[in-house]
Amino acid sequence: MQSDLSKAKWRTSRFSGNGASCVEVAVLRGRDAGVPNKADEEFVVALRDTKNRDREPQVFTVSEWDAFLAGVAEGDFSSASLIAGHQGVAVV
Repeated sequence: MQSDLSKAKWRTSRFSGNGASCVEVAVLRGRDAGVPNKADEEFVVALRDTKNRDREPQVFTVSEWDAFLAGVAEGDFSSASLIAGHQGVAVV
């Protein structure tokens, strides 16, 4: 099942600079996302790479997206915390 993204309104972070090294997000109705296990969701969040917009986006439920954003806000996904999770890698 292919996504119909023709009506998606993609947003890019204002921190992305020229937009070449960033991701874009869009909110879609679950039934329009093209992901069978998310078709019953009222809304889903689609995520795509700005450099490769023809690739199929990753799709998350609103609760999955909110959990990810909460982790970002708490620093769970900072480069320092990700690198620190690898044994033998020093974080400076």
